[in-house]
Amino acid sequence: MNMNEYDAIVVGTGISGGWAAKELTGNGLKTLVLERGRMIEHVKDYHTAHLDPWDMDHGGRPTKEELKRQYKQNRTGYTTDRANSHFFVDDIEHPYNEKKRFDWMRGYHVGGRSLMWGRQTYRLSDIDFEANEKDGYGVDWPIRYAEIKPWYDYVEEYIGVSGENLGLKQLPDGIFLKPMELNCVEEVLKEQLQEKYTDRLLTIGRVAHITEGTKEGLGRVSCQYRNRCMRGCPYGAYFSSNSSTLPAADKTGNMTLMPNSIVHEVMYDESTQRATGVRVIDTETMEHYEYRARVIFLCASAIASTSILMQSRSARFPNGMGNDSGELGHNIMDHHLGVGASATTDSFRDKYYIGRRPNGFYIPRFRNLDSGTKVADFIRGYGYQGGGSRSNWSENIQEYQYGQAFNEALLEPGGWSIGMGGFGEFLPYHDNKMTLDYEKLDKWGLPTVTFDAEFKDNELNMRKDMMNQAAEMLDRAGFSSVSTFDNPGGPGLGIHEMGTARMGKDPKTSVLNKYNQVHSVPNVFVTDGSFMTSSGCQNPSLTYMAFTARAVAHAVEELKKMNL
Repeated sequence: MNMNEYDAIVVGTGISGGWAAKELTGNGLKTLVLERGRMIEHVKDYHTAHLDPWDMDHGGRPTKEELKRQYKQNRTGYTTDRANSHFFVDDIEHPYNEKKRFDWMRGYHVGGRSLMWGRQTYRLSDIDFEANEKDGYGVDWPIRYAEIKPWYDYVEEYIGVSGENLGLKQLPDGIFLKPMELNCVEEVLKEQLQEKYTDRLLTIGRVAHITEGTKEGLGRVSCQYRNRCMRGCPYGAYFSSNSSTLPAADKTGNMTLMPNSIVHEVMYDESTQRATGVRVIDTETMEHYEYRARVIFLCASAIASTSILMQSRSARFPNGMGNDSGELGHNIMDHHLGVGASATTDSFRDKYYIGRRPNGFYIPRFRNLDSGTKVADFIRGYGYQGGGSRSNWSENIQEYQYGQAFNEALLEPGGWSIGMGGFGEFLPYHDNKMTLDYEKLDKWGLPTVTFDAEFKDNELNMRKDMMNQAAEMLDRAGFSSVSTFDNPGGPGLGIHEMGTARMGKDPKTSVLNKYNQVHSVPNVFVTDGSFMTSSGCQNPSLTYMAFTARAVAHAVEELKKMNL
């Protein structure tokens, strides 16, 4: 085999790319894994994992000058903390354009956003897979839950997911490790919801953390309840590509990992109607290379993989590889969030909790599940994520307090508060799209992405209900000082961008088939968020992983049959 030829190429090393690498190499395929960013080694490169605020400049907070410089990142309040800002892309160095606000939060390094993800791990249900067909938005999913269930099982068992089964049709059960525990105020809310409502319940979040035993990878052990996950976990307690799938792929001896490699085009042979490989720019030397393979997996993130397909132009595909339908780059979805309610209680002054649990509670969707839960103002639905906690000693310090009273106040925690925020479904609208701007190039001479997407009436109406129901539940549960919030932001804030190369039954209305293959180029698979036909209201990473594992199994079978 030529040094530039492989059985398979994987583009991206995040949630999907790590799984593609593990499954392909595990099936004996010599696999080149390309990552546009720098190398991040598990544990060694988690430089802030053990730092306290006082160990970092400015207490870990960015300066005013830094915030002013990074306008787009500053407005999210999410990517500028010194504890993890080095894992997020600098938007000045990697620019993008927006006709309407879009918060594109990226991680260009080995492991991608699997290092910084929220780790909430939920399955889609048939309510989600059937939604487009029933209400007419978008196109019908080409599969149903029964087809993906074995792959959900497979992925959950491998990565380790803590949670509890509930027997809900809208939130399928899974294979779970021991659930984390609710604290005392969360238990009150759970009990009150059971007493006051027949259509909703509260559970501990389903989270990709080991809570008992160990899992395959680089010394993965149980969660230490540090809640510093987004800095990288030196214990491997939460699932990431760096601690789990990439080490498994490396162990096979079949993986060649190449960081600092920007893939900008998939090469196409018109005579065979197959992709032949990829074109790559070395980010450090600016040299251009070509690598060839029998099968290619694009797992670079929804926006990046779609950008690669758009740049892969030829006589056969003048508008981008696989874009016969004209849907490539359209139907951008995310989840809309930042809306809900909070409250306080004077009870439980004698109660506290141990450690910093890296998880919250979850209230599954209860709207528009059937005729009995249908509402008039919007279709689809939402869930809630939230938590209860005690404020710190500063609440008890009074002006001019000193001496023994001051010392005693320092030792007394503040009161309890509880809150919840909604995660709402975002419908697939054709006019919500991304395009490439060849007039505005990046430092490597590649076109930049322009976003033109927005929330519409269905999402805005849903948000009103999300806020009102959160406040109502807290009030009926007996909490005090209930207050609401609605900070809409824009698409992208959920960091669940998806749908830009959707799968479907008909090549005339979709880019991918049911196995994540480009309809017209069957040896190209796209298994990141691009393929999502609808968004559901559940965090999507588990679905990406399950579809990736399923797609690799199909690719291996097709290779054996000489169909690819």
